[in-house]
Amino acid sequence: MFKRLSPPEATNEAVVTFHFDEQTVTARLGDTVAAALLTSGISICRSTPVSNAPRAPYCMMGVCFECLVEVDGNPNVQACQVEVRDGMHVHTQQGARRLTS
Repeated sequence: MFKRLSPPEATNEAVVTFHFDEQTVTARLGDTVAAALLTSGISICRSTPVSNAPRAPYCMMGVCFECLVEVDGNPNVQACQVEVRDGMHVHTQQGARRLTS
């Protein structure tokens, strides 16, 4: 469904590994979490609070808030606005957003 378009000279890009729920995901350095998930075949990153319907990244520019995830223990993070880091832990956000203190 989501396919990376790469110029031929992009074959030597650095690779990072991070964890999404129980999976290990490989991405290119500089990818956003949302882009890395989509290129890995993962499209669900949260569920809605009322109906528990699955949601996926939509606008990829920080406007819609459909891609909220938990990153390294921090809830309500827009996956399309955060670059992947080696070893980071990302989790599906379930239901209503938690407020941080």
